[in-house]
Amino acid sequence: MFLWSNGLLVKRSCLGSLSSRKVFQTSAMASTGRTISKKIQPREQVDGEGARVFRSIGTASLRHLDPFLMLDEFRVKAPAGFPDHPHRGFETVTYMLEGFFRHEDNRGHSGVIGPGDVQWMTAGRGIIHSEMPHGEVVGHGLQLWVNLAAKDKMVEPKYQELVSKDIPSAKSESYSVKVVAGRFLDVEGKVYTRTPSMFLDIEMKPGCELNPEISPQFRGFIYVIQGKALFGKGATVGSAHELLVLDGEDNNIVCQTKEDSCRFVLVAGQPLNEPIVQYGPFVMTSAEDIQQAFQDYQSGKFS
Repeated sequence: MFLWSNGLLVKRSCLGSLSSRKVFQTSAMASTGRTISKKIQPREQVDGEGARVFRSIGTASLRHLDPFLMLDEFRVKAPAGFPDHPHRGFETVTYMLEGFFRHEDNRGHSGVIGPGDVQWMTAGRGIIHSEMPHGEVVGHGLQLWVNLAAKDKMVEPKYQELVSKDIPSAKSESYSVKVVAGRFLDVEGKVYTRTPSMFLDIEMKPGCELNPEISPQFRGFIYVIQGKALFGKGATVGSAHELLVLDGEDNNIVCQTKEDSCRFVLVAGQPLNEPIVQYGPFVMTSAEDIQQAFQDYQSGKFS
């Protein structure tokens, strides 16, 4: 059964306390909603120093999803990891699910992120850093690469780090949504995104339905971390470790659980519609800029 409350459609099975009745985000377009255009099975590969990752964006099946360049789910235990390597021209988002990762760079920044923490790093004009498991447990998480517009590719490097307890969230008895970036209901993320983006970590219990809003201009995806749910206007099944590409320009996506619970991230961003020229850890808009990145790196200009 559905009820209207303060302009929001609420499914009775998802109701917790009276204060948590904002279960659906709806609008005039909520009767339509986005569909799923493609389902991607991640490819396992070796990266860094003996680290095995499961890549869904950045493969032959899905080279890019403008503005997103790469998505990895990683499970890494020392001594494997990602020793010193450079970046230029984009941002990396590391979101930890389990375990700990230690980060160090050539500018003197270092730190450890753990379960539920996020590091949103703007590589900008250039940085050299390492990311290694911290302690004896497996470091498990997601890493997303977000492209920067040509005008932003040479900005100064910057970090935004949030521990789990400081990430804003919306909760009821049937769901929880951590708002890393963007907005869900009246909860707004703390991360500033140079390329306008949203990043939601959503957990739903069985028998619940959510309808998160997405800017009509954004392109995006859902990546299922665990469990199973139905997504989009066509009720496409999404299971653990699958990536689902969002289609269309509607301003919402229907997410529904049946017998299973589900945890997934919903990520979307503003397409840049600029040339993407990538060579390893450098992402620019021309071959000449890539060559310049190599020259700058080799001559020590990333410091």
